[in-house]
Amino acid sequence: MGPSDPEPLLRMRGIVKQFPGVRALDGVDLDVRAGEVHCLLGQNGAGKSTLIKVLAGAHQPDAGEIVFAGRPARLAGPTAAMRAGIATIYQELDLVDGLSVADNIFLGHERATLGFTRRGDAERAARELLGRLGHGEIPPRREAGRLPAAGKQVVSMARALSHDARLIVMDEPSAALAHDEVANLFRIIRELTASGVAVVYISHRLEEIREIGDRVTVLKDGRSVANGLPAKTTKTDHIVSLMTGRDIEYVFPDRPAPDGDDAGDGDGGAEEGRAEVLRVEGLTLPGAFADVSFSVRAGEIVGLAGLVGSGRSEILEAVYGARRPARGRVLVDGRPVRPGDTGAAVRRGMGMAPEERKSQALLLNDSVAGNVTVAGLRRYSRFGWLNRRRELADVREQIEALDIRPPDPRRPVVTLSGGNQQKVVLARWLAGARNLRLLILDEPTRGVDVGARAELYAVIRALAARGIGVLLVSSEVPEVLGLADRVLVVREGRVVHSGAAAGLDEAAVLNMIMEGSAL
Repeated sequence: MGPSDPEPLLRMRGIVKQFPGVRALDGVDLDVRAGEVHCLLGQNGAGKSTLIKVLAGAHQPDAGEIVFAGRPARLAGPTAAMRAGIATIYQELDLVDGLSVADNIFLGHERATLGFTRRGDAERAARELLGRLGHGEIPPRREAGRLPAAGKQVVSMARALSHDARLIVMDEPSAALAHDEVANLFRIIRELTASGVAVVYISHRLEEIREIGDRVTVLKDGRSVANGLPAKTTKTDHIVSLMTGRDIEYVFPDRPAPDGDDAGDGDGGAEEGRAEVLRVEGLTLPGAFADVSFSVRAGEIVGLAGLVGSGRSEILEAVYGARRPARGRVLVDGRPVRPGDTGAAVRRGMGMAPEERKSQALLLNDSVAGNVTVAGLRRYSRFGWLNRRRELADVREQIEALDIRPPDPRRPVVTLSGGNQQKVVLARWLAGARNLRLLILDEPTRGVDVGARAELYAVIRALAARGIGVLLVSSEVPEVLGLADRVLVVREGRVVHSGAAAGLDEAAVLNMIMEGSAL
């Protein structure tokens, strides 16, 4: 800090945290000023999650010093952190769905007299906090589980403010939000910082860092390799180089040249030499999507672009059998697949990596090996006995191919970073790729860092090169355009455009998404 810089609200010096066999934090420094948005960047496994858990009181540091509001702070637990004025909003929001909005806001510090909750006072106070965040329309009595993702996030912020938080940590707050909801999130953050609240903002979206951030700290391998960089003037390639230790860009694998002249036709027959793997005809699920038809050829990547709530994820789930459509049919290799039956889909050669990997895809307390082979245990069993040696050999092959870190097949998946957890989900289907005909990916790089994204892109393209069809959804239009061969634009449950990705740009897709106008 220079002589004219203000004293930081938070100062962390030399923070060390060791787990068995892993030094997660190795002397991290972090300064956060009152009223600023301080962005924390780093690859998956760099130590970001461990650092914010130390700040939230969930982990105790093995060495180092924390000074908050000018005083040494010992954050013995989450309650102590809250009392000190530090609130954390995790990516997987920890609201209790069955409780009301007001009950969630004051959970743990209920307004009560002689053991009786003053429900009216709590609802009035909740309404004031929600109004302060620009969302006074959210009813305090509504069950939190009935709110959309953006509404739940607002409730989490209101809960932080109910503790008179002076510093709020936000972990990937925009990951599940649509474009307009992100704009509202930024408005709320600016109002909070204008009142002197400090925000630690964690995101893998570098464009967000430029828009909302004031300063940046970069972590790599458990160390802070840059502190307090100006967010708006530091070049992206410099930040990425600090994160990865090498120069890297959002480079997509080369897209193969089309075999014929109908690459942009989503409704025609299969090209010569490229058989049709998937055909969807008139698929309809009332309230989600209507009359959706498209195809995916062998070795082709088809991307769905659209806002959160447009029906894109529901389409994938219906194709895979996780939802039962009211009308229409799904065919793999020309044969119908029983609707609403994921088992039938898997037997026909479909695999899916869902958007919510922790709750929908992973057995968090099981090992990497157990997660990778769970969909194909028959390959490793004979007369009811598992061939563990063969199982571990296949899992180690996938760990090496995908660079899953740490490379330990017996390690519990819950201990891995988000990017490595996503690689485990992909490895599950790669282990059985001999029978895989179609891989369905819903937000495959959500919460994944820059370096791991490039690796995942290469894996997806390599699968397509082996003749596997890929159907994917991403909230990031550049990702859809850069990775897919063909793009379907979905708006309000209908496909408004289907065409070659090479003939589109981001502005055209966004116009179709927002306005519903086709090219």
